[in-house]
Amino acid sequence: MQKGNIGKKALVTGITGMDGSHMADLLLSKGYEVCGVSRNPPPLGENISHLPSVIKVYTTDIREFYAIRRIIQETRPDEIYNFASQSSVSESWKDPVTTQETNALGVLNILESIREIDEDIKFFQPSSSEMFGVRQNHKMQNEITPFWPKNPYASSKLYAHWITKNYRDAYGIFCCCGILFNHESERRGKNFVSRKITSEVAKIHLGMSQGFSLGNINTKRDWGYAKDYVDAMWRMLQQNRNSFHAGKNGEFVVATGKTRSIKSFLKESFLVIGIDEWEKYVNYDDELSRPDDTPALCGDSTKIRKKLGWEPTTSFEDMVRRMVENDIRILGGKDGV
Repeated sequence: MQKGNIGKKALVTGITGMDGSHMADLLLSKGYEVCGVSRNPPPLGENISHLPSVIKVYTTDIREFYAIRRIIQETRPDEIYNFASQSSVSESWKDPVTTQETNALGVLNILESIREIDEDIKFFQPSSSEMFGVRQNHKMQNEITPFWPKNPYASSKLYAHWITKNYRDAYGIFCCCGILFNHESERRGKNFVSRKITSEVAKIHLGMSQGFSLGNINTKRDWGYAKDYVDAMWRMLQQNRNSFHAGKNGEFVVATGKTRSIKSFLKESFLVIGIDEWEKYVNYDDELSRPDDTPALCGDSTKIRKKLGWEPTTSFEDMVRRMVENDIRILGGKDGV
């Protein structure tokens, strides 16, 4: 526990999700008082079942302005970390309206609440590498790479990214956007391809499955570990206020700088259970492919490494191993992470 943070209050929206739960863990380890927001009522799921019972979790939807405003008014946090979003690209094609309302309007509701209640509250907004779309000839994407979103999720995130910048420029609010490239952990939801792979591989290992289907496995992403990424987010809000505004330090790319395909994720997952010839267990299903997908993304995180001293600490191979082993424990009837 870090004494300098004792007494600080943080509000974490989407606290039951992967990033939200890891952020709660990090903040508690640093001495913060933490409150959470969840759209769903209790029970709140395995991701936060280990958290102290003293943590208060409010049930509300950030699409409801007066509801989220009331929570911010009541808790009066020093910092707000927003992870309440519809974060699946595939789901955004199925339900673009809810995606826009949650990811775009929800962020505006938080920012406007901060403006009305206390402009000294610091705010973190997770932007997405999907905003880039990579229509241009950029091998790596950084803070000044043009955006070209290719799906409803990316478009909603771009609005949230720009409205956060608007409130920073117009009102001087300390609000920061982390342009996050793909990151995973044992707590990733099963509706994401990474967790689907590790869960299915665990089933094969336990004799519960003979194989599974995927869409396009040639898509390439820059994959990091979620625990490393929440550390980057926290560092962004610890900047000195004067240098934050003067140095234009409101946006940071968070990435490993290495690109791997879904095929590589598959291969690494099967290696964890000692299988080299993974192809005979995986079938292609065109129905699982997205209508329009970004073929490759790779982040240049030079800025955050130089200015905030952040570095990823967990390798791709170790991340995949942890996910597969955790799913083996869960499916085998033991407690996971």
